[in-house]
Amino acid sequence: MVLGVVTAGMTLLFMAAVERLPLGTASALEFLGPLTVALLRGRGRVLWPVLAGVGVVLLTEPWAGTVDLVGVAYALGAALCWAMYILLTQRVGDEVAGINGLAVSMAVAGLAATIAVGHSAIGRLTPHLILVGLGLAILLPVVPFVLEMVSLRRLSTAAFGTLMSLEPAFAQLIGLVVLQQVPSVLAVAGIACVVVAGIGAARGGARGGARKPTEPPSDSERTYLSAPS
Repeated sequence: MVLGVVTAGMTLLFMAAVERLPLGTASALEFLGPLTVALLRGRGRVLWPVLAGVGVVLLTEPWAGTVDLVGVAYALGAALCWAMYILLTQRVGDEVAGINGLAVSMAVAGLAATIAVGHSAIGRLTPHLILVGLGLAILLPVVPFVLEMVSLRRLSTAAFGTLMSLEPAFAQLIGLVVLQQVPSVLAVAGIACVVVAGIGAARGGARGGARKPTEPPSDSERTYLSAPS
């Protein structure tokens, strides 16, 4: 139940953040959630959290006074939910066999999201909007989850964590190409800091070698830097 609510909160808060912030900035701030979990589980290297902190400062530019603080709050809220998602997913994976617990959490997440924001859509639903919503529901939680499961069957945890750390960079690229969001030099530097910190945390805290394609990952192992967002 709690996992479903956290999943809904992570998705809704990130969507609210990208309404106010560039996609790359929102993604980098949200990525602080799994990065923090990785750092806490790692070996205590000071460099990576410091580098991530520098990245946040460069992204938000507090000295300029132009950052949307509400958008930053939404993104950090999504980061907190992502961190909670990782911890709760591990707990569910330890208590429930397979992905049954996560399947139930997805249904709870849908219900929680409907309760939270469904009232604002009443009276504005159209067939086109319903189709778009169904498409987002598939693209956001379902497709990433399946692809992550397939990837973890074939990659080591270190390699998987490293690739997941590139998410803010890809978000920035998509924002530039699709949304014409041209980042400042400081924003690019900030995203680079967060990405490098994520890669460092992933390489330092990962364990084990690459799996055979037929060897499925454990549910707790999958939670490292992983979420349906």
